[in-house]
Amino acid sequence: MPLAGLDIVVIALVVLVILVLFSGIKTVPQGYQYTVERFGRYTRTLEPGLNLILPFIDRIGAKMNVMEQVLDIPTQEVITRDNASVSADAVAFYQILNSAQAAYQVAHLEHAIINLTMTNIRSVMGSMDLDDLLSNRDRINDQLLRVVDEAAHPWGVKITRVEIKDIAPPKDLIDAMARQMKAEREKRAEVLEAEGSRNAQILRAEGAKQSAILEAEGQREAAFRDAEARERLAEAEAKATHMVSEAIAAGNMQAINYFVAQKYTEAMAAIGKAPNTKVVLMPMEASSLIGSLGGIGAIAREVFGGDGPQNAPPAGGRPRSSTPSTSPTPAFRNPFDTPSQGG
Repeated sequence: MPLAGLDIVVIALVVLVILVLFSGIKTVPQGYQYTVERFGRYTRTLEPGLNLILPFIDRIGAKMNVMEQVLDIPTQEVITRDNASVSADAVAFYQILNSAQAAYQVAHLEHAIINLTMTNIRSVMGSMDLDDLLSNRDRINDQLLRVVDEAAHPWGVKITRVEIKDIAPPKDLIDAMARQMKAEREKRAEVLEAEGSRNAQILRAEGAKQSAILEAEGQREAAFRDAEARERLAEAEAKATHMVSEAIAAGNMQAINYFVAQKYTEAMAAIGKAPNTKVVLMPMEASSLIGSLGGIGAIAREVFGGDGPQNAPPAGGRPRSSTPSTSPTPAFRNPFDTPSQGG
């Protein structure tokens, strides 16, 4: 059955309504914002999700990416304050906070941010010396971030980070810096070596000082002990002399004979033990030594039960012959007594 003219019109109206409805429905993906223009003038911003606009009256103006984005800043030549030429490049991170300002306050937003960052790199780095430039990248980044973010604020853009990627001085300047660094390190090595040598000499001097002090203290202690020993020996000698003097005063001649014979014998022993003595000349009478030893023998007879002091031989001569003792103890015979002639 052929369609009537009225049916065709109705179908056309339905299709037109459907098309109009679909043209007024706008879906905004996550991370984006769309601006809406009515007769060419900005009216509002569409958020992510399903949105409705007036068909044939409103239209989508700009589709803005509101996620954080990165821009690569090209390499450029920078002349520092001390007239050193270096090459520097950077990277900038930004995020759109106001889509309407970013769309209508500036044209070519990314190009504007790149050129703004490049000019500020030349300004900030050109106001610094080369040594500060190479050793203070954090300060450069902070200054660049503050200046660029302040300049981009009217555009509805937030500059989150600006980082210097590389600073490349010329090759001849790099070689000069390497030589300077080598000289500085050699200088520090020499200074450290000199300080070590000085400290070693100080320590050796301190050790020698302590050693000398200890040696002097040891010598003082040894001298003190030697003097004390000599003092005690002198006291003993004085006591022995006093005892001999008392024995002589009491009429005991054996004591004086023993004392003299002992000293005489010690002197002769010392002469005989001398390492450089080969021949000993004795311009003295042998009978004196024999007589002294005879006095020692008389004392020994008295001690071991001999005839007593009355049978002691006189000093300096042979013992007188006497009658044999009736004591059961055999008489002590002096080995130095010579047999009497025809006795």
